Amino acid sequence: MSRLYGDPIEVWIRDGQPIQFVWRDRLYTVRRVLDHWVVAREWWKISDSDPGERRFWRAEAASGGQVGTYELRFDTAGEGWLLIRAWD
Repeated sequence: MSRLYGDPIEVWIRDGQPIQFVWRDRLYTVRRVLDHWVVAREWWKISDSDPGERRFWRAEAASGGQVGTYELRFDTAGEGWLLIRAWD
């Protein structure tokens, strides 16, 4: 079962992929990226130079011995990260 969140998170990346993130004051280490995709929409653009993209990663991550699957989103316009979904 999955749950939707949309919570802001802090993310560390390496080679263009998330390797760690902090969600609700807990550090998660990405064990592996399960999927990555990009969605571009014209109405997301805030300027002519903005590609209007949202980049998504579905990742297996662990915190304190607990492993879960998480969907992370990066907004190219605001350069902010959100935790969109988590699976039990």
